[in-house]
Amino acid sequence: MKSLLTILLLTLPVAAQDTQSGGSAQAQNPTSRSSDADPALDGFRRPVSRNALLIDGGVEAPAQPTDRSSATWTIGQRPVLRSSAGRVGRINSRVRSLVAVRGREENPISGYGLIVGLAGTGDSGGLVTEMLHNVLLTHNINMDPKKLKPENLAVVHVEAMLPAGMKPGQLIDARVSAIGDATSLVNGNLVMCELFDAPGETVYAIASGPLTVGGFTVSGESATATKNHTTVGILPSGAIIQREVPTRVVSENGYIYLDAKKNHASYGNMVRIGEAVNRLYPGVATTMPDGKTVMVGVPEDLPESQYVAYLDTILQLEVETDNLALVVINERTGTITMGGDVRLRPGVMGHGSIFVTVAETPQVSQPGPLSRGRTQTIPRTNLQVYEENQPLVAIPGAATLEEVVDVLNVLGTTPRDMISILIEMSESGILVADIRRM
Repeated sequence: MKSLLTILLLTLPVAAQDTQSGGSAQAQNPTSRSSDADPALDGFRRPVSRNALLIDGGVEAPAQPTDRSSATWTIGQRPVLRSSAGRVGRINSRVRSLVAVRGREENPISGYGLIVGLAGTGDSGGLVTEMLHNVLLTHNINMDPKKLKPENLAVVHVEAMLPAGMKPGQLIDARVSAIGDATSLVNGNLVMCELFDAPGETVYAIASGPLTVGGFTVSGESATATKNHTTVGILPSGAIIQREVPTRVVSENGYIYLDAKKNHASYGNMVRIGEAVNRLYPGVATTMPDGKTVMVGVPEDLPESQYVAYLDTILQLEVETDNLALVVINERTGTITMGGDVRLRPGVMGHGSIFVTVAETPQVSQPGPLSRGRTQTIPRTNLQVYEENQPLVAIPGAATLEEVVDVLNVLGTTPRDMISILIEMSESGILVADIRRM
């Protein structure tokens, strides 16, 4: 009965119009009715869109979704590069580039502070208000935390590296990182923050000032654009040293210890450093049994004021350095770096990649008006699997780094596939090098 009443109400305006016009509309447009149409439904006819469905009673049903999800995997074209002929053999380097003087290490200091002056991109919640309340109490200002607005504030972690020998009053850089849910630290200003040593007992520097952020964020109601990372910033020369870290070049027993830097701690490098020092000052250098340290004696008649000049003459020496057989792999970025002494033994290898793409795009199906249907979500999945069918490849031996590069380029794989290949080649003994993963 309800559906019939609705149809009658819909037909009243049309019937009245036909009565007033005396059927002139039909006379003026005799071709408007199809030959097989029902005359009783003339008043319900109206233009129907291409994506709609006209059901009984003249009610237009909603358009149903017809789109399909898809996913594609595209690999860029490999450029053709020409290998440049470089210098063959070892390269001389200064001692200062290979070793670090013991006692001249940098010391990390850190603290927690508050960023103010943000344009509504600060933290939310009670953490920042409590932090500001505590800061104000140190200045004898007692305010109700509920009255403080956290949108323009952010709690941050501040850290810096204190070089050896820096004196009070000198400036160093500091790094600031958000620890809350702040979205941007752009245009922020760090409130005076104390930087402590690892135990948190001694203040070695105080940081404050405007923050430099190498990015920006622009947002609207339905779109956001961000460049670089906006929740980490730098305070250039923003920390002033309050306390010096005691350091000395010569130890208490009268020796200078030269410790090998990372990735330069080869036995050959340390032996040649000791030999070069002994050629300049006979008998003063000894290579330690661990192969990572050279102990240099200081002449007894050398005044303390000449210690630095004595050390500088040693650091200025040049030695022939080893080309380490090392492959460094960064699986996050797909970067591969090889040392000069990387070699390949002959072998056979086969590698095939599997590409799987899955796309999920659920669609909503709407029932027509005056129907008893229900709105339903229809799953739509597009799954594609592609497996390469690569033949076995004979790998010739490679005696130079340039030959290694040429052999690996013949494989024609992407850098991420090459990472897996290098690991397997190292396990099988084909790759003569140590692999280090970042």
